[in-house]
Amino acid sequence: MKIRARRLPGFVASLFLAAGAAGAHELGTIRTYATFLKGGGYEVEVFIDREHLPPGFASSAAPPRLPIGGLRWDPADRVARILSEVANHSRIAFDGLRAEPRVEWKSPDPEAAELVLRMTGTIPGGAKTFTWSNSLKIGTYLLTLRTQGEENPDRVWMEGGEESRPFVLRAQVVPPTRGQVARQYLALGYTHILPKGSDHILFVLGIFLLSTRLKPVLLQVTAFTVAHTITLALTIYGIVSLSPAIVEPLIALSIVYVAVENVATQELKPWRIALVFGFGLLHGMGFAGVLSQLGLPRSEFLTGLLCFNAGVEQGQLTVILAAFLAVGLPFRRKPWYRRGVVVPLSLAIAAIGLYWAVQRVAASISGLRAGS
Repeated sequence: MKIRARRLPGFVASLFLAAGAAGAHELGTIRTYATFLKGGGYEVEVFIDREHLPPGFASSAAPPRLPIGGLRWDPADRVARILSEVANHSRIAFDGLRAEPRVEWKSPDPEAAELVLRMTGTIPGGAKTFTWSNSLKIGTYLLTLRTQGEENPDRVWMEGGEESRPFVLRAQVVPPTRGQVARQYLALGYTHILPKGSDHILFVLGIFLLSTRLKPVLLQVTAFTVAHTITLALTIYGIVSLSPAIVEPLIALSIVYVAVENVATQELKPWRIALVFGFGLLHGMGFAGVLSQLGLPRSEFLTGLLCFNAGVEQGQLTVILAAFLAVGLPFRRKPWYRRGVVVPLSLAIAAIGLYWAVQRVAASISGLRAGS
């Protein structure tokens, strides 16, 4: 390519300008990776090439706004100033609202040429977009956005000081809202009783059959509910643990006991409520086993736990109401109600409970033999 002599000064000047622009937009000084996890968490890692930072960078850095794990703040320490400066100017937001992540210095090594700042947290329930910015004038850098389980990340070239465009979060990484969790686990608790909880249904029917009055029935159900709420929570939180090989046969035997007692006695004894409470502790462990398999959302753990238990309670009350409307209300004042309804139904419940107990013990023994 020929360049006329009279144009040479302008050409040389343009080369110097281009070189100056390249120096002002140093590539690779800071690289940022944002990863969104299926469990509802996020991780942002900022890689800082300390050797190519501008002269005097972070010379007047302030202490970190958020504590940085693995770092002891010392204004005389250049690494501490660099990390604090980058962390203080970084901003993570979901749907435009700033998030406050946990910040740590990943793999602390004061001699490393590249420092790594790691920010982690939980994606807010129902969030739709993510934005990132670093207000430092650090030139052009690469922002990589990755969704766990997807092969092709999004890559965006960022200019220091600018905010990224809103990145649309994939549905599989966004935790449900509190309302969604409440509805979901309320339904799961209810369906665990109706129609799936045949052993719990029979136990509640056994409670119902002893008395023709609603108040004694509700007293027993209340004791049962309080008890299974206690062990459900304690088991889920890992405070209490008992093998299903023990719990499940005992639940079946609790059905047998309540049904046999209905035949042996005609009125509610004070110790019956204490026994129902004890059996409720067993049933709570059974509920916990099911809930452990279903899993609870990390962001709304307590909401899921309470709503599952509320769903269980609604299922139990539905069973009692159905039994009262179908049998109690039309027949409870009949002289033949006890011998024609209570006794035969209780014997049938006891027989089924005994069959389940034997079956579950046999299954447990078989499992132990297979494992040995």
